[in-house]
Amino acid sequence: MKLSEVKQILPTLENVEFQLENGTFVPEHFHVTEVGIIKKNFIDCGGVIRNEEVVNFQLWNADDFEHRLKPNKLLHIISLSEEKLTIQDLEIEVEYQSETIGKYDLAFNGKNFVLKNKTTACLAQDACGIPAEKQKIILRESTDNTSSCSPNSGCC
Repeated sequence: MKLSEVKQILPTLENVEFQLENGTFVPEHFHVTEVGIIKKNFIDCGGVIRNEEVVNFQLWNADDFEHRLKPNKLLHIISLSEEKLTIQDLEIEVEYQSETIGKYDLAFNGKNFVLKNKTTACLAQDACGIPAEKQKIILRESTDNTSSCSPNSGCC
C-alpha cells in the first residue's frame, strides 16, 4: 500500500486500528513512534546492484493505556514527515514488535489496516541455478487426448 492510499483512507475512519494477518489486533494504545524513509542499497547473489526505498511506520506499545491515535493525528504526522523529510509516495513498510521486530507490508480490509507478512526471495534465481517452478497440471483435466490411453486399451 502506498502512502497516498493511507492518506485517502484515514479521513474516513473514526479510529486507527492495525491487525495482523492472523486476526490479532495491535493494542489500541499503540504509538506511531517513527515515520521515515528507509533506503536499502545492496547487491544480490547474481551480482546486480539494487536500490529500494520505502516509507517506514514504526508501531510501539506503550504502557499508556489512555492513549489512542486518531486518524487526524496520524495524518498530521505524515504531513510533517512529507514536509521535513521530503517523503515521496512510496510503498509502506511497518515495523512492529511481537517476539522480535517484524517488518510487514500494509493493506486495508475496509475497516482496519492489516500488517501483511513479508517473505524473503532470491532476486537472481537465474544466476543461482534455481530452476523455475514447473506448472502442475492434473492429468484427468488435461484437454490433450493425443497422448492418453483409454482404459483396457493395452497401451498402459
